[in-house]
Amino acid sequence: MIQELDQDNLSEVIANNETVVVQYSAGWCGNCRIMKPKFKRMASENEQAAFVVVDAEKFPESRKLAKVDNLPTFATFKNGAFVNQVQTNKLESLTDLVNEVTAN
Repeated sequence: MIQELDQDNLSEVIANNETVVVQYSAGWCGNCRIMKPKFKRMASENEQAAFVVVDAEKFPESRKLAKVDNLPTFATFKNGAFVNQVQTNKLESLTDLVNEVTAN
């Protein structure tokens, strides 16, 4: 399942889920649009994590949680703490990032 934030409350989502994978994007970002369907497909294949899309321009507090300075950025959180991030438009890099937090 994927959730698109409509308010700047990513910290609440992180607190309420053991594992969270975030796509930081913006409406003007072409690579963000390219990656979004891949991110959604990955979300449907990984039930052990919450997948969240954050508009990095609308929600600065959520953006600060992963120190986002380029888009698209994908970040992972586990047990309330930031784990890792990658700035990419490549599915392989995103897959590696997700596997890092969802592998048992």
